[in-house]
Amino acid sequence: MTLMRKCTFVVLTMAAFIQTATAQQDPMFTNYMFNSLTFNPAYAGSRDHLTLNLLHRTQWWGIDGGPVTQTLSMHTPLKNDRVGVGFSMVNDKIGPTNSLSGNFSYAYRVPIGKTRLSIALQGGFNNWRADWSKLSYVNPEDPAYQESPNLWNPNFGAGVYWYSKYWAFGAGVPRIVEYDLRKPDDANLPIYAREYRHYFFSGSGAIPINGQNLIFKPSLLVKNVGLDSKLRKDVAFQKIGAPTEFNIDLSLFFYETLWVGASFRSAIEAFNDKSSFDSADLWAAWYLDNGLRIGAAYDYTLTKLQQASGGSFEIMLGYEFDYKLKKTATPRYF
Repeated sequence: MTLMRKCTFVVLTMAAFIQTATAQQDPMFTNYMFNSLTFNPAYAGSRDHLTLNLLHRTQWWGIDGGPVTQTLSMHTPLKNDRVGVGFSMVNDKIGPTNSLSGNFSYAYRVPIGKTRLSIALQGGFNNWRADWSKLSYVNPEDPAYQESPNLWNPNFGAGVYWYSKYWAFGAGVPRIVEYDLRKPDDANLPIYAREYRHYFFSGSGAIPINGQNLIFKPSLLVKNVGLDSKLRKDVAFQKIGAPTEFNIDLSLFFYETLWVGASFRSAIEAFNDKSSFDSADLWAAWYLDNGLRIGAAYDYTLTKLQQASGGSFEIMLGYEFDYKLKKTATPRYF
């Protein structure tokens, strides 16, 4: 391991622990448009048939301790067409820490003209654990790292999703309850590790260029942590948050078969020199005639981390259980 990578691993490890107080905790995906249930339960049933999606993401490939994430999501409408249900799991590992969450979603969909408004709740669990034995210490007797935590916490979330055939807008809060991950031994210590509430806002459109044979789809996803920070009772946590992160994506869908896109990920604060641009991304997805969907994405890191890593990548596998029928009648772009 080179000195650069050793230093980076130390930074990542510390960030993995400190992030509970000062940074984004929920992962961001390049292929988020195929993975919407993980951040908005109101997406359940929106494709009008049973849909399954698996995704693996390796961030900053080549750096020891870099984030590695897997997701599973599946959702479907019920016989009562106004009801959609879903299940999602996210496993996120960073350095010596690991977070595993699972959620069941229930969405009620109200027709409004040619559109639908979906309102949803979800409930589930989150397991946060750390293995401090994987770290190297300057002070092996540091009491902060003598016990490795393993916490199981129930939680619930909510979301809204308003969509038609050619546009969609959504807002989701996957975990509403904030838990203390680690309380300090010293009662005078004002800041310690905590899970934070994340807000996701999305918008997308589908613009036919050549009928159904060529569709242009712009989309945007915004993630915020400190939106409600001033409402917290604990004054010490009112100013703690993270840069508001966004992902702008432009894609083309050819003959309802091949989907290719490019995106840019950064933070709003980057334009005020308070943050930095994150990555420029390319992705593609291929729909087979039997409903199988395969995809991949590559992120080119725009920060100095690119000097020590090979960028980030995702691989995706999905299945549309009623794809042939819906492909002919009402293709879904969201």
